[in-house]
Amino acid sequence: MKNKSAFTLIELLVVIAIIGLLATLSVLALNNARAKSRDTKRISDIKQMQTALELYFNDASAYPTSVGAGGSITSYNSSTGATTTYMQMVPTPPTPPTEITQYTYELITGAGASYTLEYCLEGSVATLAAGCHTATNSAL
Repeated sequence: MKNKSAFTLIELLVVIAIIGLLATLSVLALNNARAKSRDTKRISDIKQMQTALELYFNDASAYPTSVGAGGSITSYNSSTGATTTYMQMVPTPPTPPTEITQYTYELITGAGASYTLEYCLEGSVATLAAGCHTATNSAL
């Protein structure tokens, strides 16, 4: 009688279970990395918008009345007839969306002109916790 060497059914099931567990762990790690990437883009977008708004303020001595997604941040100088573009296209948040599907800009008038930019994060980034946040002309 010859001995045949082959895998038993139990050995095959154990190997398949291990491969399934490793695949699940790698998918979870990939999804976490994607969420962090989206949050980093959101923060970068807000900082770019703040920079464009501050450049606008330096030239016009006021913040724009409205800023819409897909629009631009531009100013028109009536004395020279020149148009200055500070941001070619206002960014939209990456998908999948969070509680706020667009960055929300609001001009605050009063003693000192100011603005707010609302955005949401999926997870915590540095000192910012997950959830919705408001950026102003003085802070992120």
